[in-house]
Amino acid sequence: MNVTRDFAPPFSLIAPFFLLGTIFYVLSAFGLFTLDVDASFTSFSTIAWVHLYLLGFVMMVIFGAMAQLVPVVIEVGHAKVDFFYIIWPMLGIGTLAMVFGFAFAPSVLPYGGLIVLTSMVIFASDLFATLRRGEHSSIVVSTMKSSNIFLLLGILSGFIMSLAFGGVLHVNPNHWLEAHVFAVFGGYVLLTIMGLSMILLPMFGLSHGFNDRPMLYAYRLMIVGVSSVMAGSLIGINFIKYFGILSVIASVLSYFYQIYLIYKTRARKENDVWVKSLFFAFFALALALIESIVYLLGASEAWVVSAGWFLIVGFAGFLITSHLYKIIPFLVWFERYAPLVGKEKVPMLNEMVPIREAYIQMYVTAIGVMMVGLALLFRVDTLFNAGVSVLVVGVLFLLMSVYRMMQYGKEVL
Repeated sequence: MNVTRDFAPPFSLIAPFFLLGTIFYVLSAFGLFTLDVDASFTSFSTIAWVHLYLLGFVMMVIFGAMAQLVPVVIEVGHAKVDFFYIIWPMLGIGTLAMVFGFAFAPSVLPYGGLIVLTSMVIFASDLFATLRRGEHSSIVVSTMKSSNIFLLLGILSGFIMSLAFGGVLHVNPNHWLEAHVFAVFGGYVLLTIMGLSMILLPMFGLSHGFNDRPMLYAYRLMIVGVSSVMAGSLIGINFIKYFGILSVIASVLSYFYQIYLIYKTRARKENDVWVKSLFFAFFALALALIESIVYLLGASEAWVVSAGWFLIVGFAGFLITSHLYKIIPFLVWFERYAPLVGKEKVPMLNEMVPIREAYIQMYVTAIGVMMVGLALLFRVDTLFNAGVSVLVVGVLFLLMSVYRMMQYGKEVL
């Protein structure tokens, strides 16, 4: 895939997504202190934290990355690039409103849900309009289209749930829960991560000549799986739902094999903080997969709670943070140093990463993730609080690193 930055938006448009997303990560880390180690995944306190983390951190950073990568991949400019100046404030405000609603006042949920829904509809509208302008066709583009359809379905089901929790709509919100979770996380987050992996991993690892058929299988299985779970849960047919869950598991396994092929063909052999963070991310994904299978075989709810933790914080969290150490220096370099090439000495990309802080963040956060995951599995309160304390330290180092990378070279402007 040819990659050009000629159509990419300015870094000033993208930077708030990365910085605000990291701040939400810090808030969600501190927010863990308010949770109990034996809390159910259906309790309002747990749901509030999940929305703070997924909407505030995961979605915010993914939206920023997509804003940058979509025009780069399909080689056309955004249809409505100015939309991104309002997407991040709306997503941030809507996230805070939803967290407040779940934690203190359910009547606020419809308002927060409406703001989040609006921000995501604006995002999806620009993405589809931009994709229509381009002539590039690939599995990555197909993944982008499908994932955003699931995003709209997921956020619409979530909005219906918020209306029910707020007393506006008289339906059982639990009836929509599985459809909402699988549409947003499986259909959007995982599909988006899969698609972005096919761009970012070969680009930063200098991988060439690998077979991408496993990604095609993973893409199709994820669509079938998420669609089946949504349909099965909404119409109440467990067979369809369980078939969908098995399809999602098969999709993840096929994606694992695709990552192995990309890694095996990489030319860049240095195991830097990016590579080591990816190792932990996929290790956490494997743990989540194993724990999910054990839960499906009849184990207690603690297994699926721990699996969810390793999936969203271990896998998605580390996959995102690892690429912040690549994407931010890349964007800052093009913004501030590309015009100076051939005129004066410019830094290498690795020189723009605060190496010491990055490694501290990676190791400390990994330890915290493991401690919390084990605490949730075995319901050990002391281990949970200790793990959260360690995680907070790691996330603060991430915030420090992100800020320093964004400030690098400001004096040259």
